[in-house]
Amino acid sequence: MSTPKLELVSHLLCPYVQRAVITLLEKDIPHERTYIDLSNKPDWFRQISPLGKVPLLKVDEEVLFESAVICEYLNEITPSSLHPADPLQKAKHRSWIEFGSNILNSIAGFYNAPDQESFEQKRNELTNKFIWIESSLSDRGYFAGGTFSLVDGVYGTIFRYFDIFDTIKDFGVFDNTPKVKEWRQLLQTRPSIQRAVTEDYAEHLLIFLQQRKSYLSTLI
Repeated sequence: MSTPKLELVSHLLCPYVQRAVITLLEKDIPHERTYIDLSNKPDWFRQISPLGKVPLLKVDEEVLFESAVICEYLNEITPSSLHPADPLQKAKHRSWIEFGSNILNSIAGFYNAPDQESFEQKRNELTNKFIWIESSLSDRGYFAGGTFSLVDGVYGTIFRYFDIFDTIKDFGVFDNTPKVKEWRQLLQTRPSIQRAVTEDYAEHLLIFLQQRKSYLSTLI
């Protein structure tokens, strides 16, 4: 089956876009990337995005939305798989992918928290979520051991936030999760994760965080 013409409609900071980019890079799929400003959405984007969100994947004349759907599609149209073969293990990976989306919601609460008390609540919430993950990780390597999978790509985008948070202060989120810390370090070296953002990503994220007028912004 020939690969259709693919265009990923993106935003510079969106972690859900990064999931799709990582899948495209891992599967070595030719594609174009178009970045838009979500605060000033182009008319053409409004006309093809039912939810008004990125990523969108233009597949020839068709449009797919929602990152999980896009990643599953890209995985299915190319040889090999970024999911385990066993149906139960595949379902577990999908569950932890959904948990990753929940962590992203907590991260948004963390950087948007208006005061120290709510900030600490969100910090503790994040700490507890990674403790849950600690008990489900393999002892070494990627999420399931020696093979990179879609769930690894999801958490690679999550850990990227903490690369920036760490430049502000050590918030101790991973103090009690040694396997998570090792996994994070491994994912930082993965070329697809490194290349899922533009070279000026860190600069743009710091500006974004400074503009939140939140407790975290006072620490920058």
